[in-house]
Amino acid sequence: MQTDDSLGCFNVCSCLFPGRREFVQRLKLESTLNVHDGCVNTISWNETGEYILSGSDDTFLVITNPYNKKVKKSIRSGHRANIFSAKFMPHTNDQEIISCSGDGIIFYTHTEKSPDFNRQCQFTCHYGTAYEIMTVPNDPYTFLSCGEDGTVRWFDLRTKTSCTKVDCKDDILINCTRAATSISISPLVPYYLAVGCSDSSVRIYDRRMLGTRATGNYTGRGTTGMCGRFVPTHLSNKSCRVTSLCYSEDGQEVLVSYSSDYIYLFNPKDDQARELKGPSEERREELRQPPVKRLRLRGDWSDTGPRARPESERERDGEQSPNLSLMQRMSDILSRWFEEASEAQSSRGTRPQTRPRGKTCSVMALLRVTDSPSSVVNKQLGSMTLDEQQGESNAAEPVLSLHYSSEGTTTSTIKLDFTDECNVGSSPQERSQPEGSDDTSGGCRRTEPAGEGGEESRRQPAPSSQDSDDSDDEPIPIPLARFRGQGQRCYLGVLSLLHFLSLRRSAAARIQELFRRRKERRELEESGTQNIRRPSVKMVYKGHRNSRTMIKESCFWGNNFVMSGSDCGHIFIWDRHTAEHLMLLEADNHVVNCLQPHPYDPILASSGIDYDIKIWSPLEESPSFNRVLAVEVITRNELMLEETRNTITVPASFMLRMLASINHIRSDRLEGDRSEGSGQENEDE
Repeated sequence: MQTDDSLGCFNVCSCLFPGRREFVQRLKLESTLNVHDGCVNTISWNETGEYILSGSDDTFLVITNPYNKKVKKSIRSGHRANIFSAKFMPHTNDQEIISCSGDGIIFYTHTEKSPDFNRQCQFTCHYGTAYEIMTVPNDPYTFLSCGEDGTVRWFDLRTKTSCTKVDCKDDILINCTRAATSISISPLVPYYLAVGCSDSSVRIYDRRMLGTRATGNYTGRGTTGMCGRFVPTHLSNKSCRVTSLCYSEDGQEVLVSYSSDYIYLFNPKDDQARELKGPSEERREELRQPPVKRLRLRGDWSDTGPRARPESERERDGEQSPNLSLMQRMSDILSRWFEEASEAQSSRGTRPQTRPRGKTCSVMALLRVTDSPSSVVNKQLGSMTLDEQQGESNAAEPVLSLHYSSEGTTTSTIKLDFTDECNVGSSPQERSQPEGSDDTSGGCRRTEPAGEGGEESRRQPAPSSQDSDDSDDEPIPIPLARFRGQGQRCYLGVLSLLHFLSLRRSAAARIQELFRRRKERRELEESGTQNIRRPSVKMVYKGHRNSRTMIKESCFWGNNFVMSGSDCGHIFIWDRHTAEHLMLLEADNHVVNCLQPHPYDPILASSGIDYDIKIWSPLEESPSFNRVLAVEVITRNELMLEETRNTITVPASFMLRMLASINHIRSDRLEGDRSEGSGQENEDE
């Protein structure tokens, strides 16, 4: 790939590309493009395959020539959050770019215009993260976007190149009532649109039957234009987010990758799943019960990369905490607290929920986390002593009870319950308070009060069994516990300032959830009577691990291969027709997120948590595939996938506030003990 002659060689060897496994088993890392100062979350080739467009956590858009490694253009995008998707507009000579980011803002960037001009061309219509931009084949004027607010929006640059209208609904094409996390357009029949949602569904729409308020024909009904709905049977009552959608070149098949699950292939015109039976009522109830959740500190990537090991394997090998990073040690403390609280809760399972002494007032507080984990750790944790013996605390110590809620529509909910067996209890009425909501929003930096229910509500949709690591600044609702002990009150001061916001937010969320569920039931009943196909699973691809990021791509390569990134830092390649695992490439120190095959030549671009783009081509002299290593990696991935299904991620600032609160509680109690002790001594004298 270094010279034009080598390109000719590639074209010769591309005869292997359409169908022979020897091609993928000859892949080798050819070059690395170090053009960013942050994780590279999106890459895409231009129409001719001459340049790569990339976007990163550093908020720069970079156009690079991968053949000579020269940067054609580096653009300060104007984004203030991580860039998640960026595309060249078709037939614009690579001069017009659309990009979106974690704060929901979309930028229209012209490479030949001034930065001041480009900064004005922004669309602030989405609430929460905007996950993906999709251009329309051969259309240089319109594009689509999807986001955490549950909407798919269609913009026409001929009518406007910016929109900063408050509460804008002009360009909503579809309101899914659940987070819309991925979209894909059929390349041959571009009016077919696939939308992946956080309720485990992939919905196929005919865009000819849809419109926006701007075009004057918006219907607002979720089933309008829907011609297919795909959900794997075992996910029908779960909330697994779709991290990637991809149409095949002929538009006859769709590839969908699920967070905390696998990759599925289906034919959008199939209707065989309509006759399949879903889970029994008993099974449905079981699936509705959220599993016990473990906690992980955001920034702890110890379970990612080629050298990550399952917890069971680490325990077996006797790995000790001195070898662990600070992030891992903090994560272990969180998990230990949680496990102890869960055990304590289980041991009290047969007791009445009321307690004889004391009272706890539990309300929801919305904690806005704005500190970056690294800065918080450096500034605040350095002088803090972590009590490694907390697991041996006696009954007089506060018990930290953490309950994860899988219900609701807005943000990840952790219910904190500091309880003291001696003087703190709670009434059944308090324990029956509905918990908050769940969200895996990626980097939402704008929060608004929840609106009314229905299709125009402003809300964060959809519970999910997996939290995302792309959401460093997401708000976390936390119940505020108030303590009374020995005649004095002990407040969690970190949360008390947000008491008022919490009451309004939790009430609005409950009303909102009620409306959303009613509307979904109506739409499902309506769809049952309409001609909406129910495709069945055609093929399943396993072995990789997809749980830590929300932009994990899977895609077709030619007619015979399927590829995906993985949390283990490898690229996985399968036989499209048999799901046989054909190749494993170590491609990142942590997570491979993006895979983009060259439009014509047998070249692959990849990116992930590492700050670079890697270029792969068939340079090995003979095919090579280490099946023993592949089996080992796949076995570990399956174990760790199960572990991460029961793990949620919390920011470092959450941990620090927890430690500060516990320290405050302990200090007050120590002072109380001292005062009691001195009083007793005086009596003895």
